[in-house]
Amino acid sequence: MIRYYHKQGNEVLEIEKASQDCWINVYPPFDTERLEALADEIDVPYDFLADSIDVNERSRYEEDEGVRLIVINTPIENFDNKVTDTEADYVTIPIGIVWTEQLIVTLSPHENPVIEWFVHNVVRGLQPHERHRFILKILERNNAIFLHYLNGMNKRRYLIEKELYHSSRNRELSRLLNIQKSLVYFVTNLRANEMVMNKLKRANLLQVADDDEEVDALEDIIIDNSQALEMANVYANILDGTMDAFASIISNNLNEVMRRLTSITVVLMLPTLVASLYGMNVRLPFSENPNAFFIVLAIGVLSALLPIFIFRNRRWF
Repeated sequence: MIRYYHKQGNEVLEIEKASQDCWINVYPPFDTERLEALADEIDVPYDFLADSIDVNERSRYEEDEGVRLIVINTPIENFDNKVTDTEADYVTIPIGIVWTEQLIVTLSPHENPVIEWFVHNVVRGLQPHERHRFILKILERNNAIFLHYLNGMNKRRYLIEKELYHSSRNRELSRLLNIQKSLVYFVTNLRANEMVMNKLKRANLLQVADDDEEVDALEDIIIDNSQALEMANVYANILDGTMDAFASIISNNLNEVMRRLTSITVVLMLPTLVASLYGMNVRLPFSENPNAFFIVLAIGVLSALLPIFIFRNRRWF
């Protein structure tokens, strides 16, 4: 799906084809022929468009004959494995930003909250030729989405931990594992995004060095990305420690259960042994005594009470 947007005055209009200072947004479903036609129409390398819709594309910057490409990764919900076949609750997908002197193009392999928010909130406040501000706003919103999802994951982790205090089911542990997988995606791609942003600043690829306000905005974006990366690392370390701790707790609980079952087996074994001996068809002590049954019963009870007393003193019960 290819949509063309153009701003006239304070109104953003959807138009039929590319024009000067327009924004082109490419969303799934994709048509290879239409992408090739779009690349020819706006005179950009087809590889720039194709790479941007590859779900495994890494964050990077590239330039070819005046056409520039920025690929950053953005988080997206993956509940019920709707985006990829991984079981992580959140994964990252690329957003490709292609811009020339005439227009700007954004592409993504899946619908995502960054572009959706941009369509409905930001583009109305930008002038068509302010492509560098356009890109800064996308980077800024991308950081906000990362931070939002990180806070959500941390709250979910805390709630699952509270459930684990009263349960040792695999369901809670698998949910923690899904969050752990999501954090791996976040840490990896936040680090890659940071490298791209530092390159944009160092080489002045957005051409904002002469505008102090926009330089400060880019620095703030880099700081926010670093903050998100630090949070993801902290949450990942906490989760690693939590998983290890609960694995030890579950192992200790299992050992405790086995010890108690073993103790109960020993307690029941001794009176069973007494009853088995007195069940043999041979002459035995007290066999002529009219109270033999009660004597044997008392011996069996005493033989059970003795190990119980010993285990209680050793705190096995």
